[in-house]
Amino acid sequence: MSESTSTVTAAAAAPKKGGGRRRLSLPVVLLIIAGGLALFSLVRVISGADDLTSVGQVSGALQLAVPIGLAGLGGLWSERAGVVNIGLEGMMIMGTWFGAWAGYQWGPWTGVLLGIVGGALGGALHAVMTVTFNVNHIVSGVAITILATGATRYLSNFTFAEAPGGSSKQSPRIERVTDITIPGLSDGLAELQAKHWFFVSDLAGVLGGLVTNLSLLTVVALLLIPATWWILWRTGFGLRLRSCGENPVAAESLGVNVYKYKYIAVIVSGALAGLGGAFLAIVSTGIYQEGQTGGRGYIGLAAMIFGNWMPGGLALGAGLFGFTDSLKLRGGAENVHAMLLLLAILLVALVIWQLYKKKYTSAVIAAVVSAGLFVWYASTDKLPSQFVDAAPYVTTLLVLALSAQRLRMPKADGLPYKRGQGK
Repeated sequence: MSESTSTVTAAAAAPKKGGGRRRLSLPVVLLIIAGGLALFSLVRVISGADDLTSVGQVSGALQLAVPIGLAGLGGLWSERAGVVNIGLEGMMIMGTWFGAWAGYQWGPWTGVLLGIVGGALGGALHAVMTVTFNVNHIVSGVAITILATGATRYLSNFTFAEAPGGSSKQSPRIERVTDITIPGLSDGLAELQAKHWFFVSDLAGVLGGLVTNLSLLTVVALLLIPATWWILWRTGFGLRLRSCGENPVAAESLGVNVYKYKYIAVIVSGALAGLGGAFLAIVSTGIYQEGQTGGRGYIGLAAMIFGNWMPGGLALGAGLFGFTDSLKLRGGAENVHAMLLLLAILLVALVIWQLYKKKYTSAVIAAVVSAGLFVWYASTDKLPSQFVDAAPYVTTLLVLALSAQRLRMPKADGLPYKRGQGK
């Protein structure tokens, strides 16, 4: 048994040869976070955009990041088992509809449960098509999204349309999930943030956003990130599942039921995406609306790629998109204008790093772009509304472009596999 386990371990970890990165220690991580917060504080002081790190901004960013993070977490489960899940958007749509349908009738937690079931049904269908019948993963995912869009539109016509307060495009109002606010601490942090002191007020704003009007479902979603890491990287089950995404032939030759693990992973993937959809309908808006996912399933997939198929990096990617989206919604042009200065300073740091690495061409390009951003910031007071609306998506594309050289997907991700190849 030990020999089998060690071989599966080798199959799951083999691709790390030559491309592994050192793990950052906790003090180094905390130092990086403190440095990032100090940079935000500096930009806030220079630009006068005091809402940049306010309690409301952080709270709003967290709420916007959760559905994206859950979709990305679903993609992580699926792709770690070797199945590309482009259908996350469709599974989120199923989650919004089922969550709202059950939520307005039997309460928000029943809605959450049915939203998970709705997403899991989409995951099960994707598993049947890709694992059993070897349908191209991209084709299957797109088909599921189209099917989910049409099915929910059809179902809404004779469910929500006939309910009081509903219509063919939206559900009746859903009761809210309980919010958590820590008395005393929340008010104290809000007062400290309002003083606009360098770094101290920014830290208070971040902490205040984590203890003010925090939905219980948000807490559940946040806990799923370390839970996923523990299950996939610290248990025998997770080791076998990841081996299916790295080398399914080797895993099968050691007695791993590859089909079973792929099915489990893709169904869990759909369930997590469905939970993200239920969050949108029940917590974010309190109502189902046609098209309310707004491509968040695809953005969750981008966050997963940015995070290099790891839970922590995925959470960072989702948080980045949620933050920029919240900036757009709360402060509009002023906040996004301040981000030009932040990007320009970050590019200066990149120039220094590229010069240190003797990558002179990249350093020159980064310097030119940084200079352009500084000029743009200095010569304008606000940005066009079109750019403000596109800021979250532009940020996502830029981050993916800058991080693309450091990415390593599971070795067998998206590759066809048939039972018996390992015999």
